[in-house]
Amino acid sequence: MKEIKPIQVLAFVLGILLILLPIALYVPKNGWNIAGLNINFLGKESLWHPTEQIKKDITTLVSKVDTSSIEIDTLMKHSSVSNGNMGAPNGGTLSSESATEIHLNETGLSNLHAFFHKLQNVANDKKKLHILHYGDSQIEGDRMTAYIRQRIQNQFGGNGPGLIPAMNVYNTFTFTQTYSDNFTRYTCFGGNKLKNRKYGSMGSAARFSPELDSAGLQRESTLKEAWIEIAPGKSSYSRAREYNNVSMYYNSCYKPCLVKVFQNGNLIHEDSLIKDGKAHSMDLNFPTTPGKLKFVFSAAVSPTISGFSLEGDFGVQVSNIGMRGSSGFIFGSMDQSLLSKMYAELNTELILMQFGGNSVPFFKDSSSVRSYVYSFKSQLNTIKKLRPSAAIVVIGPSDMSKLENGVFVSYPYLSYCVAQMKKVTLEVGGGYWDLYSAMGGKNSMPSWVEKGLAGKDYIHFSNQGASIISQLFFDAFAAEFAKWELKTIQ
Repeated sequence: MKEIKPIQVLAFVLGILLILLPIALYVPKNGWNIAGLNINFLGKESLWHPTEQIKKDITTLVSKVDTSSIEIDTLMKHSSVSNGNMGAPNGGTLSSESATEIHLNETGLSNLHAFFHKLQNVANDKKKLHILHYGDSQIEGDRMTAYIRQRIQNQFGGNGPGLIPAMNVYNTFTFTQTYSDNFTRYTCFGGNKLKNRKYGSMGSAARFSPELDSAGLQRESTLKEAWIEIAPGKSSYSRAREYNNVSMYYNSCYKPCLVKVFQNGNLIHEDSLIKDGKAHSMDLNFPTTPGKLKFVFSAAVSPTISGFSLEGDFGVQVSNIGMRGSSGFIFGSMDQSLLSKMYAELNTELILMQFGGNSVPFFKDSSSVRSYVYSFKSQLNTIKKLRPSAAIVVIGPSDMSKLENGVFVSYPYLSYCVAQMKKVTLEVGGGYWDLYSAMGGKNSMPSWVEKGLAGKDYIHFSNQGASIISQLFFDAFAAEFAKWELKTIQ
């Protein structure tokens, strides 16, 4: 092979620069439009005066956030039960001061205050209520929700992570889950779909055989075995790590299905699922956190497993429902009667909606923003119909950056999207927490990335960054509760 000398490499580079220089000097400001395709290039202004990366000072913002506080038969039946005391709150005084706020009009404030009344009394009454946190990839794997849950349960009572998927596909430190290879995941927001749309409140489900029509059900007789194993996460927050009530939610069971439950390898319970096709739960109660639980299913045709719930005896459950790639248009794609039934059974009284980020990069103009927000508003109205008693709080999108002329800048219609989402949320009587402003507003994401508080995709927070944002949200939530509580005392 002929040796290439350094002078030849230099000559080659200089030659390329001489070819590109005239293009840079004479390229139009907005590039060339050739057959409808826009071709752009580094212009002379960028050549002589390169654009500097905008860096916002978020030192004060992040330094003030403290995230350190967070029917009788022959089958074996599990009989060791709880004394009913898991879930007591630690309580404490909440501050009415906060660096951010939940934006509310009179209707939204009234709805949130109604929720606070239930929240204040849930532990004393030895009851349960549920908060569902729906969101896109910004919350997947229990990011953000984990910290918010720990603070709420510590203050108002409750244990366990609440609802977890039948098949978890996201990395999470809150619990561990494994399952047999013959289980298939179905979701309302992407991938495999259920024909009957009976996902349940998590918008996802699992089966170890496909859905069948009546003729298929009659023909299928070969028994299949499948399993799901769950356990608390060793690194999870303390409240989530301890639970003693475990429920498995299922529907669409039309063939006999035997379930054996093993606790740390020992058979503790056997049950036959109800084969009427309707929604049911199989509930187990323990004196303490049970450790590893393995559910082994045996059936010719799989029921639909719509999730598990890991809870204490009473208090608040805060469930993480992450939906990667979703823009929040999910409720119309789920069976409404099942969804409403589960909301009622769970006593769902607050729904957090954290979406918007997946749509931001695709906005072409202000009308495309308004079109998205109009559809998002319809989802909020659907929630109100499904669960009229529940309060709604929307957590808007964060700042997000794209590379432009060598620097990272906020997407052009992001701030307009935030304003429009806030507008429609207030119109439906919800509260809006502005994550975009809370982290510093326009062009703040590069500073979060620089400090290791967000990833190099300039979209997602790191675990530390998510904890800071979660603390800011909890502070705003706690401030509203403190102000309401003060009014009720006076």
